[in-house]
Amino acid sequence: MHTLRHLVLTVLAVSGILVVGYYAIINLFYFTIHALAVRELQDDVREASYDPPFRPFSAPSYPGVAVIVPAYNEEATVVESLRSMLSLNYPDMEIVVVNDGSTDTTLETLRDNFDLETVEASIPLEVPSEPIHDVYRSTIYEELLVVDKENGGKSDALNAGLWLTDKELFCAVDSDTMIDREGLLQIVQPFLTEPTKAVASGGTIRVANECVIEDGVVEEVRLPKTGLPGLQAMEYLRAFYSGRLGMNRLNGLILISGAFGVFRTDLVREIGGYRHDTITEDFDVVMRLHRLLRDRDQEYSVDFVPEPVAWTEVPDNRRVLSRQRRRWYRGMIETVRTHGDMLLNPRYGRVGILIFPLFVLAEVFGRLVEGLGYVLLPVAWYYGALNVEYFLIFFLLTTGFGVFLSWFGIFSEAWSFNRYERPGQILRLLWYGVLENFGYRQWKTLVAWHGLFEYLRGDTTWGVMERSGFGGADEESDSEPPDGTGD
Repeated sequence: MHTLRHLVLTVLAVSGILVVGYYAIINLFYFTIHALAVRELQDDVREASYDPPFRPFSAPSYPGVAVIVPAYNEEATVVESLRSMLSLNYPDMEIVVVNDGSTDTTLETLRDNFDLETVEASIPLEVPSEPIHDVYRSTIYEELLVVDKENGGKSDALNAGLWLTDKELFCAVDSDTMIDREGLLQIVQPFLTEPTKAVASGGTIRVANECVIEDGVVEEVRLPKTGLPGLQAMEYLRAFYSGRLGMNRLNGLILISGAFGVFRTDLVREIGGYRHDTITEDFDVVMRLHRLLRDRDQEYSVDFVPEPVAWTEVPDNRRVLSRQRRRWYRGMIETVRTHGDMLLNPRYGRVGILIFPLFVLAEVFGRLVEGLGYVLLPVAWYYGALNVEYFLIFFLLTTGFGVFLSWFGIFSEAWSFNRYERPGQILRLLWYGVLENFGYRQWKTLVAWHGLFEYLRGDTTWGVMERSGFGGADEESDSEPPDGTGD
């Protein structure tokens, strides 16, 4: 018994040292990323203030963009989403909706609302997708193309649209997403300023729950008053206005949201399009672009542009949110394993040596380490090894730093593009930054462990998508998980 007690106390002591060291490294990483985000945001706000509103259409060489919209059982949201996309201000745009073998009335809804007629289309033999049945074009909106194909999943649908367009760039957008009218003009700016270097750019994702939406346009920005959507609104601000801005400052952006990102068409075709054997195809495609261009020793840039915004509804109950976050976590592990040879590999520059390893340390292992801590606490108390004063100090420091990172993202939003204009909205966001540390954060730790067990069992399912339309959805959004946020 004495030997067991001694062993347990030794394990607890070593674990405590490792956990403290781990949190010190991770929090230093987060602090550095957020500090760099300030400089990056200053530059972005300065550049945005210099651009007159008439400038975009004065550029005769705007690249053509295909907005590719995978749609599977989206009858509740697809019409309003397309209305939003059709209202985008952009001189050379094509919208390609890919009906991915829907079993509901998605295709009929599109026909009824947009007066589709069949067109003769040259379908390349090498399209890496399930068979394509028909191609339609709207007689009302010439720029709207609809592809009807057998079900193959989101990656498969994206590939069908990618191989059927002749536009220089394509924008991958979820069918439950609405883009600001100027969003496409803003997100392609890297391709105008550095046309030979830019290969991909991503915009900001915001929460649409409770916003006033008319004809596919967000007319009034409202902050969700209910707990889960409100907490997610705060998370998204922290992720995009801190995490991605900081990585962008280091020229090491490895994540572009699958809900709103622009890519060079030829390069994504060159890497074979989107992989079918992954559930985080957006993360994977950016990593493969980094790999391709670093292997070629080609100068390039992957950019995050904070001003353009896409709006998406987020889950408003724990069941759907848990399913979404478990899928994200499984996909993240899968992508990290796929590109494990890039970790600490100087061949891949800052991405391989710095960004990717720290991302893995923070985002893959962070929740797992935290979960182990919750298990070790009662064990330490039982064996009399818990120093209550030390624990309280550690808890207050880690919680306080987490609140600081959340408030940092919120104040960055208020100082820069300020979509939440009313003081009451900012105060509520600040409250969410505190509230998440008492229950929500611990729940996300359990979800991550659940996701790990699902991954180890070989679970590759997406789960059932539940749509109820804009204005109050119990649905699973495909926008990207918050990254590098210290949550």
